[in-house]
Amino acid sequence: MTDNNLHTRLAAWIDAHFDDEVAFLQDMIRIPTDTPPGNNAPHAEMVADKVAAFGWHAEQHPVPAQLVRDCGLTSLTNLIIRRHYPQPGPTLALNAHGDVVPPGEGWSKPPYGGVIENGRIYGRAAAVSKSDFATFVFAARALEALNVALKGALELHFTYDEEFGGLLGPAWLLEHQLTKPDYVIAAGFSYQIVTAHNACLQLEITVHGKATHSAMPETGHDALQAATAILQAIYAQLPALQHIRSAIPGITHPTMLVGRIEGGTNTNVVPGKVVLKMERRMIPEEDPALVEAQLRALIENAVAGLPGIRIEIRRLLLSQALRPLPGHEELVDSLRRNAKEVIGEEIPAVGVPLYSDARLYGEHGIPTVLYGAGPRTVQEANAKQADENLRLEDLRRATKVVALTLLDFLY
Repeated sequence: MTDNNLHTRLAAWIDAHFDDEVAFLQDMIRIPTDTPPGNNAPHAEMVADKVAAFGWHAEQHPVPAQLVRDCGLTSLTNLIIRRHYPQPGPTLALNAHGDVVPPGEGWSKPPYGGVIENGRIYGRAAAVSKSDFATFVFAARALEALNVALKGALELHFTYDEEFGGLLGPAWLLEHQLTKPDYVIAAGFSYQIVTAHNACLQLEITVHGKATHSAMPETGHDALQAATAILQAIYAQLPALQHIRSAIPGITHPTMLVGRIEGGTNTNVVPGKVVLKMERRMIPEEDPALVEAQLRALIENAVAGLPGIRIEIRRLLLSQALRPLPGHEELVDSLRRNAKEVIGEEIPAVGVPLYSDARLYGEHGIPTVLYGAGPRTVQEANAKQADENLRLEDLRRATKVVALTLLDFLY
């Protein structure tokens, strides 16, 4: 049988079962996995039950409860579905994360309804990345429905800690030696092929002063005034960051912002404590240790000499960059070739300024790229915004591209 015949059969199976795939995605959306609070074990249990109906066994790997609580989450169970084939060959893993940011305001559709309207499915994680629970499961089912001799192994990794950095997701599975695939395709942000992404440093800065009555401000030490000096120092650096350029297409320059400010007691009280939460995105060419040292020095110098002011700086997250590793070219070539066949256009391989837990596979030396269901750009899907949605045709096409890529590696 020719490869063209196999390609035709794969596409036909996906088309014939597409209503089932859409229903599967609706079920993925309808169980909330807001992180925080991160009570995500029920979703993993539901997924395990769903794939059991296909004759698959999902290994459930609960992360110890105290470790989960220490990270500010409620419950977390990661899944590994292993499919071993008769002939020797590579192990290819597909990874998607089920945790999501809370929906926020402004939705015109129920964020957990899985509503379908005008050829689109709406809901939190419809685009990133519960869509790829469906993409990866149905691509794998299509491959096995060919009933041909396959080689190597396929693993599906469904994890629940991407929003908090992935250390309890892929990192936990890898560090406990529960998996070590030869290649990884992780859920994408769009139907571009992503080969690199930025690093990210998040810091919490606590500014301590002395609260006092506003009628006698000279008897206290204003933590908010000191925090303002830190804010000014941070934002004064932005023009210089634009001159640090990446050589990777799709990535431009580092960015930095303060995303959250908390503090003060009342309008008539000098603030005695203010907490800033900030992040610094780093291009892959930067050294995270050097960037962190420089940033800490910047913050400390901003308040040096202010009487009665003390600061604490705590690292919340250090996410390394994803960089191309030897062997990733095979993934890229296969995905590009199959995307051209299915979508009818050349799909670029690029870097993105976002970050993901895919980089954790790269840190273990595993060639990793990101690809999955989505539009050309993540902005088109309202990912992590109100009315997040996915065009159903993009789900269908991504499933075919992934299935064809599995065929390239495992047949």
